[in-house]
Amino acid sequence: MASSSIRPSLSSLNKLPSFSSRNLSQRFSLFHLRNGVRLLPQNFGLKASRLLRHDSGSMRVMASRSMSQSVTQENALDWVKWDKRRMLHVVYRVGDFDKSIKFYTECLGMKVLRKRDMTEEKYTNAFLGYGPEDAHFAIELTYNYGIETYDIGTGFGHYGIAMDDISRVVDIVRAKGGIITREPGPVKGGDSTVAVIEDPDGYKFELLERAPSPEPLCKVMLRVGDLDRSIKFYEKVVGMELLRKQDDPESKCTVAIMGYGPEEKTTVLELTYNYGITKYDKGDAYAQIAIGTDDVYKTAEAIKLAGGKITREAGPVPGYRTKITSCVDPDGWKTVFVDNHDFHKELE
Repeated sequence: MASSSIRPSLSSLNKLPSFSSRNLSQRFSLFHLRNGVRLLPQNFGLKASRLLRHDSGSMRVMASRSMSQSVTQENALDWVKWDKRRMLHVVYRVGDFDKSIKFYTECLGMKVLRKRDMTEEKYTNAFLGYGPEDAHFAIELTYNYGIETYDIGTGFGHYGIAMDDISRVVDIVRAKGGIITREPGPVKGGDSTVAVIEDPDGYKFELLERAPSPEPLCKVMLRVGDLDRSIKFYEKVVGMELLRKQDDPESKCTVAIMGYGPEEKTTVLELTYNYGITKYDKGDAYAQIAIGTDDVYKTAEAIKLAGGKITREAGPVPGYRTKITSCVDPDGWKTVFVDNHDFHKELE
């Protein structure tokens, strides 16, 4: 289906909600005129009164427009809550494409789901994961021709993988010369068993021992400088739910788990605030998270209305029919929204 350059109006999202008399009385005062009753703001002053006498029709239009804008914003932000959103994949850069693919398939048990080589743009992508992309979260490895190393920075944390035997995976990683930064063991103060390993480029993976999970690739952890600010952003702009928040005074950090479904069944975003640290170096290795949406145009408008910063206006990707829009959170972490229909067509 050909993409359209026409931008849908947000006023078509829902029918305008009715206002209670109580709400109306809070926002407007009644002015009785010869040709009927008009609703006008409470701070309607002398100058406006004169204008009203000269052109009551114009003032009625202005008041109506003000109400329409308010309702539009309310509808746009409400729309985010029922939009069919899902975390699709996380994108990051690697220096040795074949070596990385070998690590993920042989050590972590992932499968190569698809590849694409963009010769004109001089990069190659590989999508890997534990199940079809139309139902599972995946990783998108990007290899830029001729670039062998990247800076991961201090802001990126780790990816999480849930599996039923992490010791076996650690042994495989060790046998193949991989790096284990935390041997399997219980989490301090809890009953979970975890291990931490590194891939060939230094990205950390936290292995969580659990019963078989419907979504093994279960977490992306990023560090933020103001946790409450970030939670508000991901709730209002990205449409995620705060699943839990946990403070750890001993480790001097607070964690917020954000997502679109139960933590044990879906991929979540783990935001970590380390006491007293407000800024991080993001490097150039980690790129972004992709999230599916039913309408990138409405999503872009909602982002703007919620005070988010758009980095790419809604529309089709050059050379593709897939429509996207993107934004950055208060710490500069990027999120790309992908049209759900276009994404499924891309997988065919």
